[in-house]
Amino acid sequence: MEPSLFKYILKHSKRDQIWLVLLSLSTLPLVYITLELPKKIINLLEGMEVPETFFGYEVDRLSYLMVLSFAFLLVVLCSGALKYLLNVYRGSLGEHLLRRLRYELYQRILLFPMPHFKRVSSGELIPMITAETELLGEFIGESFTLPVFQGGTLLTYLFFIFQQDVFLGLAAIALYPFQLIVIPQLQKRVNALSKERVAVARNLTGRIGETISGIDEIHTNDTSHYERAHISQRLGRIYMIRFDIYKRKFFIKFLNNFIAQLTPFFFYSVGGYFVLRGDLSIGSMVAVLVAYKDLSGPWKELLRYYQRMEDIRVKYSQVIQQFNPLNLINPEIIDQRPETLELPAREIQANNLRYSEDGLYFGIDGTSFKFPLDQHCAAVGLGNSGKEELALLMSRLINPTSGSITIGEQKMDDMPEAIIGRRIGYVGPSVFMFNGTVYDNICYALKHQPVKRDTVETDKETLKERALAVQSGNSPDRYTDEWVDPLTLGLESREQLNSQIIKILQMVELDGEIYQYGLLSFVQQADHHDLVERIMEARKQLRDKFREPEIERLVEPFDHDKYNLNMTVSENLLFGTVYDESLNVEQLIDKPVIQDVLAEYGLKDEFLNAGLQIAEIMLDLFSDVEPDSELFEQFSFIEADDLPGFNKVLQHTRQNGLDNISNDDKRRLISLPFKLIVARHRLGLITKPIQQSILQARVKIREIAQNEDLGIEFFDEGSYNPRISIQDNILFGKIAYGQAHAQQKINSLIADVVMALNLRDDIIEAGLLYEVGVAGGRLSSIQRQKLGLARTLMKAPDLLVVNEALSSLDASSERRLINNVRSTMGERGVLWILGRVQLAELFDSVMIMERGKLLEKGPFAEMQKNNEHFRQLLDSA
Repeated sequence: MEPSLFKYILKHSKRDQIWLVLLSLSTLPLVYITLELPKKIINLLEGMEVPETFFGYEVDRLSYLMVLSFAFLLVVLCSGALKYLLNVYRGSLGEHLLRRLRYELYQRILLFPMPHFKRVSSGELIPMITAETELLGEFIGESFTLPVFQGGTLLTYLFFIFQQDVFLGLAAIALYPFQLIVIPQLQKRVNALSKERVAVARNLTGRIGETISGIDEIHTNDTSHYERAHISQRLGRIYMIRFDIYKRKFFIKFLNNFIAQLTPFFFYSVGGYFVLRGDLSIGSMVAVLVAYKDLSGPWKELLRYYQRMEDIRVKYSQVIQQFNPLNLINPEIIDQRPETLELPAREIQANNLRYSEDGLYFGIDGTSFKFPLDQHCAAVGLGNSGKEELALLMSRLINPTSGSITIGEQKMDDMPEAIIGRRIGYVGPSVFMFNGTVYDNICYALKHQPVKRDTVETDKETLKERALAVQSGNSPDRYTDEWVDPLTLGLESREQLNSQIIKILQMVELDGEIYQYGLLSFVQQADHHDLVERIMEARKQLRDKFREPEIERLVEPFDHDKYNLNMTVSENLLFGTVYDESLNVEQLIDKPVIQDVLAEYGLKDEFLNAGLQIAEIMLDLFSDVEPDSELFEQFSFIEADDLPGFNKVLQHTRQNGLDNISNDDKRRLISLPFKLIVARHRLGLITKPIQQSILQARVKIREIAQNEDLGIEFFDEGSYNPRISIQDNILFGKIAYGQAHAQQKINSLIADVVMALNLRDDIIEAGLLYEVGVAGGRLSSIQRQKLGLARTLMKAPDLLVVNEALSSLDASSERRLINNVRSTMGERGVLWILGRVQLAELFDSVMIMERGKLLEKGPFAEMQKNNEHFRQLLDSA
């Protein structure tokens, strides 16, 4: 990148900067006129002679005054309009170059060699692209125009003052040399401190990032005091630096303000002297004072510009330094798009490979071998054997320090990423998942280029955004475009792509878990009409099974005309799914429409009495139970922290009577029965008559909902409910409380119905939309490893490199997956770095590594018989 900030600015905005400078210069005549006109108006008021004509028109003193006044107003409007245009143009240019700079810095990250990421943290790089470049963007737009505009304005004011009187002009600039010499010297130390502050702040950011990443270690080792001391010391250093900066910065400001107030002393004394002598008019004196008052503005702006320029220059140089590490990847390797995307040969050859990160320790030391791309090979060795470095070299995630890896006649180092990234797959022990869905992550390996459109883009906003991106040196592609093309895999449609995904999920034994995610997912009828119809058919078939005696007792189906004993009172009352967040069990009684319905059917008093009895029972049972006991979660209607509050409610009730307690206490009591499940709690409080009243209230609420949105999606046996999961839509009922193994039996019944209707694949497709969370945090480590393997297999590579990627699995599971992968890869190459040496028997050949060298390569049986080191590895496994 360009090391000089001003060269960078001119390189990408020279023409715009010239236009801005010309626009700035065009405002200077107007500045002069705004000084000259007030002088003429004051002199006119003092008795200056009026010209007989003005542009051919006769004028008197009053009309001439009006002409001058309106001329002044017009000039002010024109000057303001030009400044507005200048500022908008300047801001737009600054944002364009800021966007370009940030994009280029991000591109540089993509060019960093892999070992560099071990020496720099994301906490240092991210603020440099986001926060630290923000000031650069503000400065870029005004880098040339501000000194031209403010400097030109300053010279215009000085020219006007010298026109009035030379001595006043000399007085105006008398202290400028002092400021030009002293202020920069003081500013140098401020710049050095600013540079130090930025470096310390970056280190602080990196340490905070380490705290977040290593939070488990902090808590499990009781090192929070140490970490706080670490941060405290760094914050203290930043404080001392900033305090020193403030002292020096405000001293500079004090000098500038003192000098600015010292100059009027010369005006009042010297100018007053000339006015008293009659050598200077009052109008000229006033005009000079006005001009000098305005003179301080551009002068301060120029001084501030100098300070900012030095600060920004330091920031820019530091950013460029951080983004210019050694051994950057050649940009052409990433950008090149060759005509053919195939590997040039079917064999990889390594010649005298050596690799070292620091030049001292060599992870690979003089290794040579040939690797046919139809071979399935395992690499084994101890932790420092070099097997991991071998995997990284074969995937070109790192480049050899010396020696070479060639494919045919081409060095792997020089081959385009468009070929390596498509034809060679790598799965490491720490698989990263991007924030998004399972589908996004498994198809990530296919997002090489946006899919070409058959139609021309017509959306004006999209076209404008693409044009702005090109203008700012950014990619014109949008991530919201379609990037997954089934044709790259030889597939003809999205349906075939989904089938391929499911096939690979089955191969890595992840289909069952994605199926479960699908059962718990929500689908919209408008987007999945066929799926919804089959879900409804599954509901019907399952409902028929519920009539069988041994199954009937397991589930209580939803029935609008019956009270469901396995649902809460609130669920029975609403008989639907609440999608309005303001309407839940705790806030149900606060909804006016619900209060009216409860009152209409006499349920308010019933619930109040029931709530009183529940509170008494709960306090009697749980007053002596430990707050963190599981009993609260399993059986109590009241949280442990709320018990004292309900105790007070009961005291008020005993003292004043139930009818005389406060409305807030009544609301708390009435809310308790809403959580009650008749079949589970068996308190005898929700009697048959109350159940009938609840059913009547249910009907009333549904009638009200026809004219008013209550935020409820009602249950209807003949309709699909988009507010509940696929599984709940199929079941459409509640599992009976107290039945042994009811959940497992129902799950089995649902699975049978799903298989009978060929719904399983569709439900897996719904599960593909499951959000994996930040860095795949919602998945287990095993799920992430399996999904990472599936992602790599999706692109059907010619060589698959697996670097202990299934180490979290048990031995039998890893063995099954190895066989599955080998079967899938067929005659394409596999290099598998093994942690369990005995699994090497599953491969065609074994590479035995020790201390960076390849000891021997051959079939498992031969190595076991002839290689002593291999036998030791097997014995120690």
